[in-house]
Amino acid sequence: MALRRLRKDDTVMVIAGRERGKTGKVLRVLEDEGRVLIEHVNMVKRHQKPRSAQQQGGIVEKEAPIHLSNVVPLCGRCNKPTRVGHREIEGKMVRVCRRCDEILDHS
Repeated sequence: MALRRLRKDDTVMVIAGRERGKTGKVLRVLEDEGRVLIEHVNMVKRHQKPRSAQQQGGIVEKEAPIHLSNVVPLCGRCNKPTRVGHREIEGKMVRVCRRCDEILDHS
């Protein structure tokens, strides 16, 4: 797996667009499109047709993807938006906060 700036379950802040200033958890990273889905951010309404007798149709609200350049990760320690650095620790490459050198990887 290639090292990347954002990963699933990261906390991010939107820095541009209509949703500027909102924070949320990354639900999914769409690498091919260069976009991310963030929980409860950039909500859109979609009309959905019922697919079976049990499934109900209607207007469904769901998250729309946001471009990667419009979001920035939040550091867990300093709780501020930060750029991501990379460092090798114990033979493993990890992501680090450029403000306070806190490790951003949550594994």
